[in-house]
Amino acid sequence: METIKQNLMNELAKEVFQIESDSILELKDRIGENLNNAIDTIIASKGRVIVTGMGKSGHIARKIAATMSSTGTPAYFLHPAESTHGDSGIITRDDVVLAISNSGETIELLNLLPLIKRFEVPLIVFAGNINSTLGKAADIYFDISVKKEACPLGKAPTASTTATLAMGDALSICLLKKRGFSTEDFLIYHPSGTLGRGKIYLVKDLMLKDTNLLPISHEDDTFLETVDLITKKKLGCALIVNSDNKMTGLLTDGDIRRILLRYPDVSILKTKEVMTVNPKTVSQESMATKALALMEKYSITSLAVCDEDNNPLGLIHIHDLLKAGIA
Repeated sequence: METIKQNLMNELAKEVFQIESDSILELKDRIGENLNNAIDTIIASKGRVIVTGMGKSGHIARKIAATMSSTGTPAYFLHPAESTHGDSGIITRDDVVLAISNSGETIELLNLLPLIKRFEVPLIVFAGNINSTLGKAADIYFDISVKKEACPLGKAPTASTTATLAMGDALSICLLKKRGFSTEDFLIYHPSGTLGRGKIYLVKDLMLKDTNLLPISHEDDTFLETVDLITKKKLGCALIVNSDNKMTGLLTDGDIRRILLRYPDVSILKTKEVMTVNPKTVSQESMATKALALMEKYSITSLAVCDEDNNPLGLIHIHDLLKAGIA
């Protein structure tokens, strides 16, 4: 009997997933010029996106506002019930209002319409009925209606709130792309926690820059001399420079093993004959997270830090990033 109950619950959960995923996928056919118009309107505005909704729609509105704010679009949640008691003062003529209501008849939102129209503030509406009062008042309308709620009673907002959130995410990410919002920009808004861990660090903050400790070898040094340097410095590599002190190559522990297998007599080798030419480098002003991205992309554990003239300034190792909590 217990197993039967568990199976019934599993099937019910799967049905919820199916209903909600179907509701999201149906949104794909409802975007077109409305999406482009919303993006252009928000980008052109000098103010913020004021996102408002009541009840469950209000919770979704808060999340959409938070997502926009963290991805380069200044946004603020306005509680519609409080708006008629003075909070509507946050709306300025430079803003855009995004109103969310499944029915399109939420009285608290309708009370905002006179102010919105008086200030000639662009109104974007997420609603389930284009013929509703909000739908008709909208400058830009998004249909977030669903065929059915996942709630078996058909009462609790479930599929409709999920679809609304997905539409908000789609708009937020399109705005991110339109603005050219970068990883570095994203980290600026997330200085704490795992999302932004390392944002406060530049490469120069973490790199080894003591010239007495840097493993710098000359390309005309013998291979064995460079190996000896790598052994003494204990950093797993050597930065190779020419007579002008410009970095021309890199020699790593991995290179050494491959060279020993390839050449029967390494005593006659010059470093420049076996070094990795034009190795990956990073600027000291780069975000430490960029150094990590390069290491991950090229499967390496350290990067030389050079200036714009390719003069070596330091070395940053994966261990430095680990200690800083970035990697």
